[in-house]
Amino acid sequence: MIQRTPLGASLPAFPWDTIADVKATAAAHPGGLIDLSVGGPVDPVAPSIQLALTEHAAEPGYPQTAGTPELRRTIVDALERRFGIAGLDTESVLPVIGLKEAIAWLPTLLGLRGQTVVIPEVAYPTYEVGALMAGCTVQRCDDPVTAPTDTALVFLNSPSNPTGRVMGTDELRAWVEFGRETGAIIASDECYLGLGWATQPVSLLHPEVSGGDNTGLLALHSLSKTSNLASYRAGTIAGDRDLVQELLLVRKHAGLIVPGPVQHAMVAALADDLHERLQASTYAMRRAALLKALTGAGFTIDDSDAGLYLWCRKDGLNSREALDWFAERGILAAPGDFYGPAGADHVRVALTASDEQIADAVRRLTAQETTAGDAGQETTAQ
Repeated sequence: MIQRTPLGASLPAFPWDTIADVKATAAAHPGGLIDLSVGGPVDPVAPSIQLALTEHAAEPGYPQTAGTPELRRTIVDALERRFGIAGLDTESVLPVIGLKEAIAWLPTLLGLRGQTVVIPEVAYPTYEVGALMAGCTVQRCDDPVTAPTDTALVFLNSPSNPTGRVMGTDELRAWVEFGRETGAIIASDECYLGLGWATQPVSLLHPEVSGGDNTGLLALHSLSKTSNLASYRAGTIAGDRDLVQELLLVRKHAGLIVPGPVQHAMVAALADDLHERLQASTYAMRRAALLKALTGAGFTIDDSDAGLYLWCRKDGLNSREALDWFAERGILAAPGDFYGPAGADHVRVALTASDEQIADAVRRLTAQETTAGDAGQETTAQ
């Protein structure tokens, strides 16, 4: 009988499955569940994007894996206009079926099986999962000085999920130099690049970082966050032309194609900056409200200079204990240990809930609990 090892056997447990009991506790709150655990958009898709999708819904033919010429030109223009990325052409960009897919399959599609992949000390779990799927060795490291010299691929993430930390130009440039010295490919997940609050993030492909040479560099972008297109599954890869063309060839063979109507919706989203600015303003207001409430409730906010999350900790509580603290108030957050051992004292709180839910979360976080004398009863004052 043929013996096989299921691929899933080599992967960690799916993180959100491990907090089902905490979610049940939070959902039992009299006021209902406020889910601040996932960075999924809740606001509507801009009408112009919806229209572009529906206008092309009747197209029956196979779409282009490379993306339509119009889409590729729009990607190039948007990355230059929004983030100052230069040196791209229509052969150095590629649409992908959501950024998570691109990240998860990148080590495999680049042919890195069995090699070393570096990920941040505190990191989005899919970096590790993608490396394990390719049979790679995973090394957590935040400094190119201590990174293994046999590294084949480095995942960077700025602004960071979950911490909101922004890497400076010098930090990014140091990784570029590491790649050039060792031959490692540097892939920067820039999903939150348009959501800078306390500081302005910069792309790996910005000339001040790359020196105008994108060799060995890839920037990964998403339309899920500020365009609210999580359900559309719409992302992009840009950078080293040879690497992008290599990925395109494999993706053609594998049938990894962004649906045609979604490609047209991406054009509409990338050509319009106003809806992104308005969405960013909405997140800024939600962030300000939650930041004030969390600090008032005794939490310390670390990093969180950009992105969709507040990275917080409370003295005396580890991440799971803090998660329970939130659940008692009907709020579900994400424990920091989802993202690596270095996150074990933190909790990630997402800004992705409606204005009404954010206001309700603020009320719950700012409610003061006191013990009523010998009776041992708790009273809550607003």
